[in-house]
Amino acid sequence: MYTQGLYEIIKKEQIAKDTFDLTISCGKLSELAKAGQFVHISVPGFFLRRPISICNIDKENGTIRIVFQIKGKGTDVLSKFETGEKLDLLGPLGNGFKLLDPDKKVITIGGGIGTPPMLEVAKYYGENATEISGFRTKELVILQDDFKAQGNKTILCTDDGTAGEKGFVTDALSVSIEKEKPDFIYACGPTVMLKAVSEIAMNNKIRCQISLEERMACGVGACLGCAVKMKVLGNEFYGHVCKNGPVFYSEEVIL
Repeated sequence: MYTQGLYEIIKKEQIAKDTFDLTISCGKLSELAKAGQFVHISVPGFFLRRPISICNIDKENGTIRIVFQIKGKGTDVLSKFETGEKLDLLGPLGNGFKLLDPDKKVITIGGGIGTPPMLEVAKYYGENATEISGFRTKELVILQDDFKAQGNKTILCTDDGTAGEKGFVTDALSVSIEKEKPDFIYACGPTVMLKAVSEIAMNNKIRCQISLEERMACGVGACLGCAVKMKVLGNEFYGHVCKNGPVFYSEEVIL
């Protein structure tokens, strides 16, 4: 179930280079939202909506947070919206993450702008979640204080070593598994990262869900544009990121 409407921005902050954090008052939408879902945003001057992952859900106050990076003309226009203005949102869309008993030990992994949807998942598990975040460089690092504030353990990696550990999230994941094998792994980020995380999870016999980043036109499975190759019970077929995902079990998709 999803809804559509004009919803007010009640807080805006630039939190890193070309990266913006918006809190939006959207009562009914926030009530329906689950970790891992997304909203489809209408941007003035553009026919197609922009899909943005939901970063945080506050059902009590009727708000959601979205964190996005300027990647093109559409998100550049979106970044110009200010507090008090309203956004046209369609959502929540897609399938969210499978949440286990909150006492389970989990690892959440965010690569770059794939980090925001991990915040709501990690919030659910509190001190039982270890968040591994990876960015190219220090000026792109986001949300580390947010993870810590909700009790999560954090491991920060940068490609160039300007913040946290130098290296990739997959290196930190392997080390973490050696120390303590988690019950579940969640990940969102670039395809090459998700493929490597999925292989590590499979080799260690750990269930894993991944959230795919994909361009989406309609957001509800009508246009069939965001196809992804899937394999279920030995049968290969094409699913769609917006409708069948964006969250999939790692063994279900062929990356």
